[in-house]
Order: sequence, then structure tokens, then C-alpha cells
Amino acid sequence: MAQTNTSTEFDEVIAVCRSLFLKKTKDYGTAWRILRPSSITDQIFIKAQRIRTLEEKKVSKVGEGVISEYIGIVNYCIIAMMQLELTENDPNEMPYAEVEKRFEEKVTETKDLMFAKNHDYGEAWRDMRISSLTDLILMKIFRVKQIEDNEGQTLASEGVNANYQDMLNYSVFALIKLGVK
Repeated sequence: MAQTNTSTEFDEVIAVCRSLFLKKTKDYGTAWRILRPSSITDQIFIKAQRIRTLEEKKVSKVGEGVISEYIGIVNYCIIAMMQLELTENDPNEMPYAEVEKRFEEKVTETKDLMFAKNHDYGEAWRDMRISSLTDLILMKIFRVKQIEDNEGQTLASEGVNANYQDMLNYSVFALIKLGVK
């Protein structure tokens, strides 16, 4: 029963993220294609750092709270995973239908990973504080930065894509805990 609930909650959160992502794709096209992987990582860092600051200060001076930042992390992680598969020979402007298809592929891969890990960890995320999820995202960002600085080489660690998947899942967990539907 818990997995069915988690699956539904995951899908509800992703529906919110997808809706915004696809609306922005209609507005801006795939302008994000110009971003290098390190720039995408920095965008995720900015969002996670803002969440942490809001968690600590409990006041927002620009009006937007943590929910929009977690949604941004989900969508930037998907952008990052798409960019990892694309090359400079691929066009910068991608057709809407292709973007939508790639978005769904990344979500499906990441959801599958989440269920595999949930099986092993017993949905421990449900008992975690949202602030711990934020900290885990920041830790993953620093791992990705280190891997990027090492030109993608790792000796004993998961690669960049797996870290983006984890950050996406941690953000979805936070959004579920925040009641986003």
C-alpha cells in the first residue's frame, strides 16, 4: 500500500513540475541547451542554497518560498540529465514533442531508481526532516562539482547522472512532505 501511495504522490508532484517545465518550454524553447553542465549544477546550487537560507532565516524578501525552488531543482536535474545525453552536434532548439518525450524518459528512469532505493531503505525519507533533504541535495551538488572538476572521472563513486537522480528524488520527497499536489 505504501508504494502505491508513494507512486501516486511522486506522480502528483512530477505533474506540477512537468506543467511548469513544458509551459516554460513553450515560452522560451530550449534556451537551456546553451548551458554547460557546470552551469546547470550551479543553478541547482543557487536554488538549494536559497532553500537552506529560507529554512534558517524563516523569511523571504522576494516572496517566493521553498516550493518553487524545489520545483526548480527537479526541472534543472531533468535538464542536466538531458544535456548529459546530448552533444554539441545536437541542435540547440529541440522540438516540443522531443523535449516532452525526453522529460518523461528521465522521470521514469528516476522513479524506477527511487523505488529500488525505497525497497532497500524502507521509505526512510518519510521520517526525515525537510532540512535534511536540503542538506543531502547540497552534498550531492558538491559531489557533482568535484566530479566535474575531475573531468567526469571517478574511482569508486556513482557518476554525475546518479547524483542528479538523487537530487531530483530528494526534491520530490520534500515537495511531497510540503503537500504539493
